[in-house]
Amino acid sequence: MAPRRALLSVSDKTGIVMFGRALARQGWEVLSTGGTARVLADAGVAVTEVAFVTGHPEMMDGRVKTLHPAIHAGLLARREHPDDMAELERQGYGPIDLVAVNLYPFRETIAAPDVTPALAMEKVDIGGPTLIRAAAKNHRDVWVVVDPDDYGAVLEAVSSAESARGKGGTAALRRRLAARVFREISAYDQAIAAYLEGLAEGDGVRTETGDDMPERVTLELERRDLLRYGENPGQDAAFYAAATRGHGIAELEQLHGKSLSYNNLLDLDGALLSVAPFAFSVDPAVCIVKHTTPCGLAVRPVLEAAFERARATDPVSAFGSVIAMNRPVDLETARAIGGMFVECVVAPGFTDQALGVLCAKKNIRLLRFTGSADTHPAEPVGDRGWSALDESVRAAARFLAGAAGHAGARSFRSVYGGVLFQSLPDPPFYGIGSAGWKVVGARQPTEAEQQDLSFAWAAVAGVKSNAILLARGRATVGIGAGQMSRVDSSRLAVQKAREVGLGSELEGCALASDAFFPFRDGVDAAAEAGVRAIVQPGGSIRDPEVIEAADEHGIAMVFTGRRLFRH
Repeated sequence: MAPRRALLSVSDKTGIVMFGRALARQGWEVLSTGGTARVLADAGVAVTEVAFVTGHPEMMDGRVKTLHPAIHAGLLARREHPDDMAELERQGYGPIDLVAVNLYPFRETIAAPDVTPALAMEKVDIGGPTLIRAAAKNHRDVWVVVDPDDYGAVLEAVSSAESARGKGGTAALRRRLAARVFREISAYDQAIAAYLEGLAEGDGVRTETGDDMPERVTLELERRDLLRYGENPGQDAAFYAAATRGHGIAELEQLHGKSLSYNNLLDLDGALLSVAPFAFSVDPAVCIVKHTTPCGLAVRPVLEAAFERARATDPVSAFGSVIAMNRPVDLETARAIGGMFVECVVAPGFTDQALGVLCAKKNIRLLRFTGSADTHPAEPVGDRGWSALDESVRAAARFLAGAAGHAGARSFRSVYGGVLFQSLPDPPFYGIGSAGWKVVGARQPTEAEQQDLSFAWAAVAGVKSNAILLARGRATVGIGAGQMSRVDSSRLAVQKAREVGLGSELEGCALASDAFFPFRDGVDAAAEAGVRAIVQPGGSIRDPEVIEAADEHGIAMVFTGRRLFRH
């Protein structure tokens, strides 16, 4: 009986020597090409060059090597069809029973900033997709492996007696591996199409216009969790994330508590967005989120103080909230959190004492940020600078800033009958300055007001539109979110501040608005409450009227030139 034959030809050499050596020990004949053959041979694995099987040398710098009937007939011959096997024998070909191939690194190549279209096209694989597609089509008879992580499972399966005809449990494994092939090819082709669509007509230069939005989008998502239900009982739900891991909720590490719910995930999204502007703050920042929008946010030199001041903004809404921090949770802060009902806490880490306190609460979910080492702030942070921050804090900062630092990042949002697709905005990072801001009124803000304006502008980014946020001393005083009228949001922010006993902090506070004031009534309401400085995008046809109102009330007004809608 002829030995089983495996064709190994991989760009990613991870584990290939182990895999080839194990197959050879089981009596397989190992076929290979180019660099893979050299790696195997150098490791002492007996290898048969594909050129020996085809009777034809590799051509055109390896562009043509496996595209030959001796290879594809061996892959596509159906073992239970006598005519297929007889034809194979007449031509002097033999069956190939396993293919391990991963494709040229096209996506990794085009990620480089200086890649040329010519180089990109050289990384478009032809033979690889053809091989794995043929093997996947005939997966009842041919094993196909595109992920080194599957080598172990395949080795175990091919060593069993039942694997010879795909019987028993191996049939399911073969189907799973074949499905992975077609997913990989689809994503690979989509990446190529998107790259070509992103080139300017005829000159091979990437466009900087709306053409960055491809004509077609294919999402490759993995199901990470089945959820008990959706927003409400009776609704089925699951959590899916990008198949290629990067930034986001899927990368949080859960340390304690029951599984995350659909609404937990939505609130975590809001918490990450709301604390992101404070990623590089030298001092601790705490954001408390309820129903995806902040109900309190504060920056203080001590974490526990930041938490207590953030909670003071709206202690009623803080019940059942998600809390996000830019510092590891310490014992004192854990004790303060332990006195209330909280759904989730997300932070760079937790001290052992803090875990001891919080893990006593069975239902609280504790999550830790992870971070990437290649994202840094635009400039030094505060007096001590980036180098003074603890590594766990840096990891959290890199995690939170990841979307802004990742070129080409996009967000998707479902609507009735379709999906909206947009680029992710850069958060208005707190502490990195106010480039482009313009004082438009008669009065210049004081130094203290400038600090409050910077804090308020960073904090309002996470609030649902129409958004008005009042701040003083690097803490929220009142928040008005999601109202149909901007003046109603202003009144709501003032009302909530007074309800929780922060009315005295309204006098001299700063106000941030996520969009321009369409009428002067919002400024009049702010002045009546005690606001002394306003930061807003500007851009209304009634800007002169709004500025005049600010001057009448002695309010310093700053335009940022940037809108922060969050619908």
